[in-house]
Amino acid sequence: MSEQARVLRPEQHYISEEPYYEPVGEEIQVFEAAWRNGLPVLLKGPTGCGKTRFMEHMAWRLERPLITVSCHDDLTASDLVGRFLVRGGETVWVDGPLAAAVRAGAICYLDEVVEARKDTTVVIHPLADDRRVLPMEKLGELLEAGPEFCLAMSYNPGYQSVLKELKQSTRQRFVALEFDYPQPELEARIIEKESGVDRKLADRLVKFAHMTRNLKGQGLDEGASTRLLVHAAKLIASGVDPVVACRASIAQALTDEPEMLVAVNELSASLF
Repeated sequence: MSEQARVLRPEQHYISEEPYYEPVGEEIQVFEAAWRNGLPVLLKGPTGCGKTRFMEHMAWRLERPLITVSCHDDLTASDLVGRFLVRGGETVWVDGPLAAAVRAGAICYLDEVVEARKDTTVVIHPLADDRRVLPMEKLGELLEAGPEFCLAMSYNPGYQSVLKELKQSTRQRFVALEFDYPQPELEARIIEKESGVDRKLADRLVKFAHMTRNLKGQGLDEGASTRLLVHAAKLIASGVDPVVACRASIAQALTDEPEMLVAVNELSASLF
């Protein structure tokens, strides 16, 4: 076997400019304390409420590279840790994103972790307790995490099925931070800042979002997220009619059901 190959270059994952983030509680203080004490962090909250932006902000704040993994049904432990590959007639070891993060003292963020296959918890658990090691079974070694490494995960507890719930044996290894959509005034300010629309229009978008969130469980799986509101606001700021913008970036993103599409579009038409 030739010298180990490193696919990821953690130095490329530093965030040079401060990502815009509005704190809603003590989440920054808690995350910093968890990082200083080598504790893993679990972010709980609905889609599009700011979890990923928070992680980008913390990586910038702590001056650590951020390696993000978007979890999916086919993600395996080998995808996270690494595998042997044949390159140019030689067999080389290629680090996965989790191994690369441990070696570099980076923040590894597993987004929507319950979507990954169950065998991923086998490698996550030793990193998420006092051992702070990553088993590299195919190399026959244990990779020890340094003090700057941080493991963070997110999931949406209101959306997952029983089959994809996060197990207690996993949850109880983490410091948990609960996220939700911001209060109306703060959410409007975020929309203003991110899109450039005026406050009056931002307030209307927030009101529209609350109307759709009231339909959760009554035809909609989720209401309009802050992310979707920002998308709509950006379209409006570019000259798109507000009703058209809400239909394209919010209603169509929320549902494919014809009746619910009509209902959501009527809500936006009543405000704009």
